[in-house]
Amino acid sequence: MWGSNARAAHPIFFHHVLKGIHNGARMYCVDPRRSETAQWADVWLGIDVGTDIALANGMARVIIEQGLANRDFIERATSDFQTYQASVEEWTLDRTSEETGVPAELIEEMAINYAKAPTAQICWTLGITEHHNGTDNVLALINLALLTGHVGRYGSGLVPIRGQNNVQGGGDMGALPNKLPGFQDVENSEHLAKFEKAYGVGLNPKRGWHLTQMFEAMEAGKLRALYVIGENPAQSEADVAVTRRALAELDFLVVQDMFLTKTAEMADVVFPAAADWCESDGTVTSSERRVQLVRKALDPPGEARTDTDILHLMAQRLGFDWGTPAPEEIWDECRSLSPPHAGMSYARLEALEGIQWPCYDESHPGEQFLHSRLWSDDVGRRAPFTPVVHVLPADELSRDYPYRLTTGRHLDSYNTGVQSGGYSSPRRPVGALELSPDDATELGVENGDSVRVSSRRGSIEVPAHITNGLRPGLMFMPVHFPDDVDVNVLTIDAWDPKSGTADFKATAVRVEKT
Repeated sequence: MWGSNARAAHPIFFHHVLKGIHNGARMYCVDPRRSETAQWADVWLGIDVGTDIALANGMARVIIEQGLANRDFIERATSDFQTYQASVEEWTLDRTSEETGVPAELIEEMAINYAKAPTAQICWTLGITEHHNGTDNVLALINLALLTGHVGRYGSGLVPIRGQNNVQGGGDMGALPNKLPGFQDVENSEHLAKFEKAYGVGLNPKRGWHLTQMFEAMEAGKLRALYVIGENPAQSEADVAVTRRALAELDFLVVQDMFLTKTAEMADVVFPAAADWCESDGTVTSSERRVQLVRKALDPPGEARTDTDILHLMAQRLGFDWGTPAPEEIWDECRSLSPPHAGMSYARLEALEGIQWPCYDESHPGEQFLHSRLWSDDVGRRAPFTPVVHVLPADELSRDYPYRLTTGRHLDSYNTGVQSGGYSSPRRPVGALELSPDDATELGVENGDSVRVSSRRGSIEVPAHITNGLRPGLMFMPVHFPDDVDVNVLTIDAWDPKSGTADFKATAVRVEKT
């Protein structure tokens, strides 16, 4: 578990992890905090925020030096190993320990046990990706899997645990600026021509802006109208004061949502959407790529419409009559264009209780796990090693901002609290600044005291909560209570140039008792 507090953020998934632990699996937890997940681990590696690449590179050096690299797999299924090997040579155990804050003996132990394990998985979430170099963090983990052959076979692999319901399905369906459904590239002329023929219109052959670029375009006056579906950027984006200013200066803002979010309150037009998970038919895709049917249980209330109904009505007003196709017809169009979904008819999805893509035709059972070709006689395209360089967080610590603030989730709450904040819970903590006993003593702070937390972007006042799960110098705040504790006033909008993801996990702050 690397940068993942799955016990709190993915509790259903974590029940399966616990079954594995009770059956003898060994779990290492790499996390700056001694989180709820870390408390179940055999070994907790309390890494300094933003040093994941250093740790991965140091592990790789141990594995190579100890002769534990899977040479047969490397030679037959990968490329660029020699360059990668040279890139990790400088990461001795001493240097890795000094950079990461993790004891050298634990780094060595985890590296050796990961390499020797008959099966092993690396699971990660936003603690890896929400950095200004999040993509490189992921590549560092992929390198470890390729180095040991822990990929492409049952029980071993790389597991990004998705952060929201159906986020996997959103990406699969083309909710990415450079992809069409089925991960087909917008800038590939053959792919584009297929969709143009099916849709009967010409399509833009250039990739679009990702989320961060869209907000930069708003600030520059290049993006003047925005259509937001099921998202609450007025509370969820980093350096949120800048985000709200950009939204307020738009010429036109449309929000389609089942809740009147803070973003919806700023909109010129709000389309009340149905709760599609229970008020419409359709499909949902889990983190393991399993496409499952969703069946309507209730009618939408009032004037609420399903998302597809709203989009069809929008198309009609724009001069394109799509009629009123049933969800199954929409799905059939999708699978006629997306090869990984081609064999997933509604009848098969229902009969099999879900199918994992890729599923290329109606005789295909779906792939239980990906990349098995790497172990076959016909490897095809080799999996490349990608050397990555350790860099420090963009928001540097200083005398004025000496503490590192990271953010995350609590068990009972969800994202910006729009859904979970509407009911009371005996398990819900208040929004607070969590800090270590040592830092509390240094600051003269006791539990419940009000403190002012300031970054280079803004300040907020919050109650303090002292916890033994944090080391000195590290502080934590949840993301769920923006109405009371608006943590994204503090976070930095530095973003990963490869993914567009902002750096929510590594803010430099100072703290003063009020």
